[in-house]
Amino acid sequence: MPELTTELAVFVVCVGLFTLAAAISDMRTRRIPNKLTVPAFFAGLVFQGVFNGGPGLLDALYGFGIGFGLLFVLWIIGGGGGGDVKLMGALAVWLGFDLTLRVLIGSTVLVVAGTGAVMLWSICTKGKGKTKKKYIATGKPIKKGKKPKAETVKERQERRIMAYAIPVAVATWGVLIWQLPKL
Repeated sequence: MPELTTELAVFVVCVGLFTLAAAISDMRTRRIPNKLTVPAFFAGLVFQGVFNGGPGLLDALYGFGIGFGLLFVLWIIGGGGGGDVKLMGALAVWLGFDLTLRVLIGSTVLVVAGTGAVMLWSICTKGKGKTKKKYIATGKPIKKGKKPKAETVKERQERRIMAYAIPVAVATWGVLIWQLPKL
């Protein structure tokens, strides 16, 4: 077990509370508010500057680039929400490049496993047809010859299988526990 320094205590408490708050918010409301992500982003920059100086700030920017950047691309193509992008951007400033990459990999594994489990459960309990109707936006018109209506944000949120902040939180805690001896 590493020596409990002020830096390590601040890091673990802040990252743990931030990911917990984001997961609870995303689970309850399907939103991660700016009032959570923006202060966390700036607090991460202050943390890196105070405890790690220039190299820490540079690592935070690299982490932000991969965390925010990858989720931003997914958001642009419709694979996630804007809050997910800001969550990873803020978290990445705290974690830096290496830990952010590990969290992204871990959260992806958890999302794939969780989505597979939810879909399998839904197919077993509701059947293939109802599962398809609930989770797949086909873009087909309601009546033949009519233009399909655009999907609303609320409809898209209801179609989401899981709140992304939950796998991010679990992956972050797992990575921190795994990496704690090395921090």
